[in-house]
Amino acid sequence: MSAPLRVGVLGCGSIAKRKALPSLVACPGTVVAAVASRDKDKAARYAAEFGGEPVGYEELLAHPGVDAVYLAVPTGLHHEWTRAALEAGKHVLAEKPLTTSAADTRELVELAAARGLVLRENFVFPHHAQHRAVRELLAAGRIGEPRSFDAVFCIPPLPSTDVRYSPQLGGGALLDLGVYPIRAAQDLFGELELVGACLREDPGTGVDVGGSALLVSAGGVMVGVRFGLEHAYGSWYTAWGSTGRLLLDRAFTAPAGLEPVVRITDAQGEHEERLPADDQFRRAFEAFAAQVREGRHEPDPATLRTAELVDEVRLSARRASSAGSPGGLA
Repeated sequence: MSAPLRVGVLGCGSIAKRKALPSLVACPGTVVAAVASRDKDKAARYAAEFGGEPVGYEELLAHPGVDAVYLAVPTGLHHEWTRAALEAGKHVLAEKPLTTSAADTRELVELAAARGLVLRENFVFPHHAQHRAVRELLAAGRIGEPRSFDAVFCIPPLPSTDVRYSPQLGGGALLDLGVYPIRAAQDLFGELELVGACLREDPGTGVDVGGSALLVSAGGVMVGVRFGLEHAYGSWYTAWGSTGRLLLDRAFTAPAGLEPVVRITDAQGEHEERLPADDQFRRAFEAFAAQVREGRHEPDPATLRTAELVDEVRLSARRASSAGSPGGLA
């Protein structure tokens, strides 16, 4: 068997501790070689729990025992540290979104290609087998010809100190949540064109705390996406066709033990397709390690196109003011 991919973890955020690192440790194709944080004590705690050597950011990039970097710093820092990792000769798996702009994303994609390095944006949900099952159901005509697609990813308000409320750190609902339904629609229906958008902004922080967009696929499927940081929780999508409709709940956040259910409603009534559980974080790490091991450096075209669509939403959206402030504070 090939030697495991030696991964350096740059950034000790919540997503790394709760989701990514347990899956990284469980993945047979990867091993934690180093953990970097600005807080030395935090790096030491993470290393004690998940393995690897506790180091600083610059030390990790210069570490000879690190083949690839898993980047879990705030979004606003992704461009700087992804570029530094690529320039240090490391493959990179960066948490989504890869950067805060299409121009920065394009720069990193081109840099990785020039260096012969793997650069992946860590959208984990497409790796869950439930989405492959949905594609197969659509291809089999279970709802007839697709006519529209609606996708939602919303969460309740967070503490006012959360990085998602910081413009300097790449905060906002569009970058944190809106990218999921946009990416899902691309994966299912291909090229999309923006028709219109609206963003709801918090006057205190200046970040968008909610929004929606209308897009259309090259095949004429109307796509509606909604996202927000001030809502009751929701993570689902539904596809409507000429003869039926399909609903998938927990579309973006399916935990490893969940057995998903696809609900199909047609002229004969409602039917359920029960699917096996899957671990989307582990699958994402497996896919990254396999790509590095096999020397496949080609970029995912959806990475740049998602960034372009996010730019278009941001630039063209009609603005509405949020009545509340982060964390529900007046």
